[in-house]
Amino acid sequence: MFDFDLIIIGAGINGAGVARDAAMRGLKVLLLDKGDVGGGTSSWSTRLIHGGLRYLEHGELGLVRESLRERETLLRIAPHLVRPLPFLLPIYQHSRRGPLLLRLGMIMYDLLSLGKSLPRHQMLSAREALARAPGLNQEGLRGAALYYDAQVEFAERLVVENALSAIEHGAQVSTYTRVSEFIVENGQLLGVYLEDRDGRHRSATAPVIINAAGPWVDKVLPSVNAALRLIGGTKGSHLILSRFTGASDTAIYLEAKRDQRPFFVIPWNGNYLIGTTDRRYEGDLDDVRIDEDEVEYLLSETNAVFPSAKLCREAILYSYSGVRTLPFTKETDEQSITRRHFIRPHPRFDNLFSLVGGKLTTYRSLAEETTDLVFTKLGRASPPCQTSQVRLGERSLTDKATLLPARLSRIYGARATAITELAATNPELAEVFDGETGAIAAEVVYSFEHEFASTLVDCLMRRTMVGLNSTGGLDAVEKAAIVAQKHLGWSESRVTREVAAYGKDAGRRSSVNQH
Repeated sequence: MFDFDLIIIGAGINGAGVARDAAMRGLKVLLLDKGDVGGGTSSWSTRLIHGGLRYLEHGELGLVRESLRERETLLRIAPHLVRPLPFLLPIYQHSRRGPLLLRLGMIMYDLLSLGKSLPRHQMLSAREALARAPGLNQEGLRGAALYYDAQVEFAERLVVENALSAIEHGAQVSTYTRVSEFIVENGQLLGVYLEDRDGRHRSATAPVIINAAGPWVDKVLPSVNAALRLIGGTKGSHLILSRFTGASDTAIYLEAKRDQRPFFVIPWNGNYLIGTTDRRYEGDLDDVRIDEDEVEYLLSETNAVFPSAKLCREAILYSYSGVRTLPFTKETDEQSITRRHFIRPHPRFDNLFSLVGGKLTTYRSLAEETTDLVFTKLGRASPPCQTSQVRLGERSLTDKATLLPARLSRIYGARATAITELAATNPELAEVFDGETGAIAAEVVYSFEHEFASTLVDCLMRRTMVGLNSTGGLDAVEKAAIVAQKHLGWSESRVTREVAAYGKDAGRRSSVNQH
């Protein structure tokens, strides 16, 4: 009766994670997105895989335990993307948490992650903290805590790898495809009507539908929603800067003087990532930009901790902003809104579920829970979940993997073998098209032919990761377009159109919202 067992709307980290798990367990899956995979909130995070140290203050021990367990899992199944990262948490006279309270928190953090592969915390004196980060403000410094979490440098690739794994296990992925309406007959929800970017229409049916549209969850539901609001997202903004005076090679976890909110200064991709903010957001979800006061907040708070930096707007390479998929609540304190995830059943249709909340760290466990639910709804016995054991990209692994160039391995993992083999077929494909990152032409071709990129934005921002260099990819976009023209048969008009579209997208990452 049905085209698929499961339709998933939204190909962010949660949707792609569910698609992978469900496909690996033998379900016939369709994964949809109105844009590219990982093109929304998943791309605009602080890029951490962490246990949620600050969640301890809100008594969310279950979330911390789950996050720490999943952090260990991701270090194991995606070692090319998720790596250990040391954090220094300075303690000042004005800090809300003193050395004793912080030490207790660190002990609990370690106890909740028994058996972990990362080192235990250390409490440091002020002198020891300055040895680790000489640029720290010495005034009022009482000491620091040193602990470990993990970083997913390219969160976009984590989403792509999950989608590719889903495809390898039989799932269909359809990007730039919008759900225009739900198919409802005789009071039953049967599927969705779809419209692609060229205006073509089709339909797809399934006995279970998962709404994993992130901040757009409520936007997906108007035709079947009884005025029910699920998402109450907050905006988080980040600044990307090159190395500055006093910058530390260790990630710094800070408490803002202005509002005691935590934020980070993190070495990332050869530069530094500073963020994040946490503001209520009711604006356009497709055009989220940093505000002027957010820029001032992040720069001034960073300067307060690194006084020799003297950062100003001219130091900013670019910025990015996104909306967290938090559950709707009337709670006025953004920090108090839970970061747990919820699987919300629709009040009218018992085969439609919306994923609310969650974070990069816990996407896999949310996917496992969701897939278990799908099998229950289908009335079928579920095979065991394998996503915590099977490495991402493992099916592409060959003996050559250990011999690959460092950059390709760091971004593509085992899939790097296919790129080097492609480059070996034509000397022109081995040529570097971006001097800063060392990206080669074969990566452009591979992203379109094997990783379902549709645009240069997809290619540079979420496949090759060139779009995250110090110029936001603007110095490489024309060369990438020429590669596509020569090796993928693009017309001159498409080259012009794609370069212009990339420039427009880059403008959103560099401009400040004045409204």
